[in-house]
Amino acid sequence: MFEAIAFYLFAFLTIAMFYITVTTSQALYALTALAAGMIFISAFFFILGADFLGAVQIVVYSGAVMALYAFGMMFFDTTRDVKEKAGNKYLIVGLSTLAAILVVVIVSAPIIGDNINAYYPMTEGVGNTQEIGMVLFTKYLVPFELAAVMLLVAMVSGIVLAGKKMDLSLTLMSDREIIEMREEKNKKVLL
Repeated sequence: MFEAIAFYLFAFLTIAMFYITVTTSQALYALTALAAGMIFISAFFFILGADFLGAVQIVVYSGAVMALYAFGMMFFDTTRDVKEKAGNKYLIVGLSTLAAILVVVIVSAPIIGDNINAYYPMTEGVGNTQEIGMVLFTKYLVPFELAAVMLLVAMVSGIVLAGKKMDLSLTLMSDREIIEMREEKNKKVLL
């Protein structure tokens, strides 16, 4: 009974946080809601008894969102309003229908969950962390290594793309040049 109540509570909170992430026009609100949604997802792992995965979810994903939060505060101009164009109505209706179907499946999952059997049941005397390590480094070794390479490529690409946009170095500019640059930017904003 407790698990069902906790599941529905955290499912509602997770969906609400991701809804705020998608619908808000403020970058910092979206990133805060995204971090909260990731933390609420970790609650599902704790409910299922996968404490290690829950902790990893909080540390890795929420930590990554917090790094994204820091970059958002540095790079986004959060003072200006975002102007959005109206999207394709058929696409919106289609995605809304798909989301409604997913919500129904998520809500009905605990009802049919008793009929699901695990293909790889837990080994007696082995903890959760050891079981994850055995499966990760045997059956899923190649996808694990490919994900590591993809993350490395994404990190290097992000550094290269960010470096191309940095044509001015504030550390090499004099105070007068920085003040003039800020005044020009303020003039552009006022126009």
